[in-house]
Amino acid sequence: MGPHRPPDILRKSHAHSDGKSRARGKRELREDLDASMAGSADHRAVLIDLDGVVCRGDELIMGAAETVRWLKDEGIAHLLVTNTMSMSREALVAKLAGFGMEIAVNDIQAPPDAAAAWLAAEGCRRLLLAVPNGMAGAFTEFETQTLDEVIDHQQALGQGGASPVVDAVVIGDIGSDWNFAGSNAAFRCLKQDPAPRLIALGVTPYWNARDGLRFDVAPFVVALARASGVEPCILGKPAPAFFEAALRRLEVSADDTSMIGDDIRADVAGAQAAGLKGILVKTGKYQSGDLAIGIEPELVIDTIADLPRFWPKGASS
Repeated sequence: MGPHRPPDILRKSHAHSDGKSRARGKRELREDLDASMAGSADHRAVLIDLDGVVCRGDELIMGAAETVRWLKDEGIAHLLVTNTMSMSREALVAKLAGFGMEIAVNDIQAPPDAAAAWLAAEGCRRLLLAVPNGMAGAFTEFETQTLDEVIDHQQALGQGGASPVVDAVVIGDIGSDWNFAGSNAAFRCLKQDPAPRLIALGVTPYWNARDGLRFDVAPFVVALARASGVEPCILGKPAPAFFEAALRRLEVSADDTSMIGDDIRADVAGAQAAGLKGILVKTGKYQSGDLAIGIEPELVIDTIADLPRFWPKGASS
């Protein structure tokens, strides 16, 4: 294996081939979106990020519920896509219901469900799970161990003791539960021969909590990858596989689909790399400098509430 590097998806700027950022006004962006969506009225679709676009923590973003209702009324295929791992899809449905939004479990795509399907297809049976408790239910068909169980196993064997054999180490956002002992336990599992898969349920660097910005899962994935030499397989945004799974669920093509998000890298650039169009909202983690880093959304709007106003005329089925 060559020199240790962070996963490519964390390093790409997605700048244009000429290296220049071509800033455009809303009129030109709107015209481009109109043109790119022409001629496919029956199959246009929208992927909507959840945290930072529909809600922020325990607060609904103004106009979000009305916009999702508008998508339903207009017959526009849509899916809520999230890297959130602190809550199950069922818990997210209950949370949104508290905001007055009628959302079904199948209206949401989260990384654990996609990861479970991928691991089963790859023949991985034994897993080390470093995921929030609410996410463990997605992996009930596997033989699983938690970080605490692995730590106990390693300590029981003493100095130089072998780690339990696993087929994959699955990493999610466990927030303040990360510590040196847990990180080192996962590292030791990854150093087995043959090495297990390193599965990242996302590579979002940080998120905007109610009390300010917080570390997300990416720093821990990068640390484990660099230390172990095992390249991670990413099954959350901004990995193309995540967007492709959403397209399959909606039975639409990438060309006919827009991704609405507050993260210009994970949402906009990630979607564009998968062939979708990217719409950036100025809520959530958006910062004024986002549009100066060489990533060019097809459209920039203040909030998701503005989507109906900027949606191309005749673009609903």
